[in-house]
Amino acid sequence: MFFCAISGEVPQEPVVSAKSGKVYERRLIVKYITENGTDPVTGDKLEESDLITIKASPDNAPPRPPTYSSIPALLHALQNEWDALVLETFALKQQYNNTRQELSHALYAQDAATRVVARLIRERDAAREALASVQATMGVAPAVAAAEQEDVEMAEQAEEGLPKEVQDKIEETREALSAVRKKRKTPAGYVSASEMKTFTSKHVIPSLHASSPAGINSIALSFANPTQFWTGGNDKIVQLYDRSTDKVLASLKGHTKRVNHVAVREADGQPSLVLSAGADKMAKIWAHDTASGEYQAKATIRVHQGELTGLAVHPTSTVVALSSLDKTYSLHDLNTFVQLWRSVPGDDPFTSLSIHPDGALFAVGTPSSSIQIYDIRSGQVAAMLTPPDASPFTVNTLSFSENGYHMMAPNALNSLAIWDLRKQKSTHTISLGDDFKVNQVLYDLSSNFLGVAGSTGTRIFAHKTWDELVRFEEGGDTSSIVFGPSGKEVWGVTGREVRVWGLSG
Repeated sequence: MFFCAISGEVPQEPVVSAKSGKVYERRLIVKYITENGTDPVTGDKLEESDLITIKASPDNAPPRPPTYSSIPALLHALQNEWDALVLETFALKQQYNNTRQELSHALYAQDAATRVVARLIRERDAAREALASVQATMGVAPAVAAAEQEDVEMAEQAEEGLPKEVQDKIEETREALSAVRKKRKTPAGYVSASEMKTFTSKHVIPSLHASSPAGINSIALSFANPTQFWTGGNDKIVQLYDRSTDKVLASLKGHTKRVNHVAVREADGQPSLVLSAGADKMAKIWAHDTASGEYQAKATIRVHQGELTGLAVHPTSTVVALSSLDKTYSLHDLNTFVQLWRSVPGDDPFTSLSIHPDGALFAVGTPSSSIQIYDIRSGQVAAMLTPPDASPFTVNTLSFSENGYHMMAPNALNSLAIWDLRKQKSTHTISLGDDFKVNQVLYDLSSNFLGVAGSTGTRIFAHKTWDELVRFEEGGDTSSIVFGPSGKEVWGVTGREVRVWGLSG
């Protein structure tokens, strides 16, 4: 006789795990594997292919219920049930009374603590007034309050800017990239506009992350290994997936709320890092540990007081930038993991962030339709872009063109503006339709194409001609997209799925 390890009942369709040897009801274990991907008893990774059907003969039958063949036996059973119910009710009453007493004690303690705090505040204010009176009599300048001291330190930091060695590194990178950019041409073998028009669905990866709460918010492609990609989801997890094997290679847990952004730092001579930023006001930096073969958190950044809305790796590959709803942005060293800079709080929260391909500038979006462009070395505002006659809306996404001359951003809920950074004005507007809501915009590495992910799918446009080349509506609402190597693929996130579009055949 077999009993299911999940329900404890005799299974109608028994299967046994080839890894743990446990027996399960097929429908229960298949549902559990779909949602979690592990064995419910051992916690090890388990797939449906690891289940072996048990063919028992004769067929299993559930155990017979106890026989109540006489009225005395039936009355005895009822008496036992009644006794158990009375005992359980008595225990619940005792627990309820204890809980009431604990709650009453906690309320009295809170009231007493509140009175003590109020008395201390009055005494502190009286002491401050007395100290100020004495200082005024003696001609001594008053001391700066703690909150004011923090503002003073941040103001001093704003005047000093980044450390000298970091500024030199950024300037060196800017000069090198800017010189190359002026001569930059489309790389050999890069996808053409005519080829982009023929893109069709090539691969669908379903059921990533947990089903509750469902949804993936960001995707980052590894260019060192283009079959692998990282995703951040509403289930608070950062996940590494290998498309070639169709397997999850790592699930990184550490965030306490949804993960809004993920990014990968891959640079010659430096260890690869995975970065994530979430609604829990913190960013985490992960690295692969060769000894254990697993990814481990190398640093946790907790400097912001609001949800993190932007994450970008600087072209130097040594600095990461973060933006937050607390009206500040910050810069951090990826080698030492120390904070290099945190801005003074501005007038508006920051809702998105993008770094210029030369590394000297970066832009942040706001809920008031404006885009603020900063000099990353000094922290000074370099430009302020605001769509003319625009109704207030949130600039939730930004993207610089790879040649550095243009920037793409929403200028309404369902339209885009192409900004010429040399003239600091919008040179073209792309209307996307009343039923479209922009989730992300992205230039490709050639600056020939621009992608838009939104509520009805993904659209790819040609830069300069602004022709719509292709539209992907499979899966519906798309939260994030990324262009593959040489632009030969487009990856998009729809719900719990990752979809890959490319050349047919």
